[in-house]
Amino acid sequence: MKSKNKSLAKSVRWYRKWHRYIAMSLLVFIAIISLSGILLAWKDELQLKPPSEKSANTNLDLLPLSKIETIAVNHIKSVNLDTIINRIDYRPRKGIAKVRFETHFTELQIDCYSGEILSQETRTADIIEMIHDGSIVDYLFNSEGKTVKLFYSSILGLGLLFLAFSGFWLWKKPKQIKKNKN
Repeated sequence: MKSKNKSLAKSVRWYRKWHRYIAMSLLVFIAIISLSGILLAWKDELQLKPPSEKSANTNLDLLPLSKIETIAVNHIKSVNLDTIINRIDYRPRKGIAKVRFETHFTELQIDCYSGEILSQETRTADIIEMIHDGSIVDYLFNSEGKTVKLFYSSILGLGLLFLAFSGFWLWKKPKQIKKNKN
């Protein structure tokens, strides 16, 4: 029984040591993921993304997507920002199109009937999402792939799995040692 307890105690010491090292080395990143995750969960309540506008001109014909793209590009050129479009979220029921850009966090909301710019705002939630998943580093260094994001997510995911497993082990094994002593 003593050799079994010695083996369990040695195992617990190994897990405690590595649990501490990994937790300390990942602490800042875990805090970043936790805080940004909370902000993302509350993004609507904290108004971290622009509210959706609604068109008042529902009796006209919808503008084609190419016209909306042209309006967005011309407007963004006029404010001296990069014109490469990431996506256009076309919402005909609301009568708006949300245009997001590749190299900045601006969102334009354009009336799909009149072509009027209803809103131009920064999408703060997108910045927080990029911080959350690590892709902000790829964005800041104009990295073509998602190298940092994949490395960051993999290391943190594996680290958190190890911490969960070792934390359970550190809780369970001392109970086994105590039971074996009795």
